[in-house]
Amino acid sequence: MFRRNGSQCVATFAIDEVRVLRKVAGEVVGLLTDGMDHTDPVVSRLFPDIYPDRPDDSAEFRLYTEGDLKTGKIDQAGAILAALPDGDEGEVRLDGEAAEAWLRAINDARLAMGTRLDITAETDLSEELETAVVQDPGSSRVFQLSVYAYLGYLQESLLNALPEID
Repeated sequence: MFRRNGSQCVATFAIDEVRVLRKVAGEVVGLLTDGMDHTDPVVSRLFPDIYPDRPDDSAEFRLYTEGDLKTGKIDQAGAILAALPDGDEGEVRLDGEAAEAWLRAINDARLAMGTRLDITAETDLSEELETAVVQDPGSSRVFQLSVYAYLGYLQESLLNALPEID
């Protein structure tokens, strides 16, 4: 997937990959711009309470930091949308700053999807996907787990392609 080419991270995406990345990044933007609901487990995962045992302190901290964090997350998802090919397939070239934005956006998307799919640190993703395929190969869960796995692969390939920092 991603490979290093000089100081850039480069990948060529097929039509389906571009569509999935557009949808995922767009959903993250939508989640953060359509009146965030702090009772939504995904929002809670993306913006965890800094002081879980002190709700008043957490609320005050959120008051001063959430706007900037939210803007950053929207901008990072926007970096994916901006870098994707205009057509249905093509090459993406990322400098170090853009690659870091992609990594943060992919991480946010995986956190959101993982929360919705009830994936935990103990979840064996291969086993989970295999079980879902056996139960109903055409289910939305199979598709969502596949996208989650793909995003993990994409994230790992991008991490491996990043230039080493001296």
